Amino acid sequence: MPQSTYYKNAKMTPALERARKAYLIPNVLTGLGIFSFAIGVYAYTIKAVAQDEFEDVPIPDGPTPTPMSTPHAPHGGMNSSAGRTSVGAT
Repeated sequence: MPQSTYYKNAKMTPALERARKAYLIPNVLTGLGIFSFAIGVYAYTIKAVAQDEFEDVPIPDGPTPTPMSTPHAPHGGMNSSAGRTSVGAT
């Protein structure tokens, strides 16, 4: 059974063109509104970021301090807990 379609040979039929004509202006206005909002948010963001000068961030004087060496664990044996009971065991 063939399906009904408004497209014939990759073109809109006159019935589809008539049906879509009523929505052309509202769809164009909605698209322009969404596009304008997106461009406005983008422009505002670029403007807001461009004016930040980071003057309130303190810069340390002199060379940066070197990190301290990390302490190492004592060199016990292979198993330093051998023969000991666990904490809380009697």
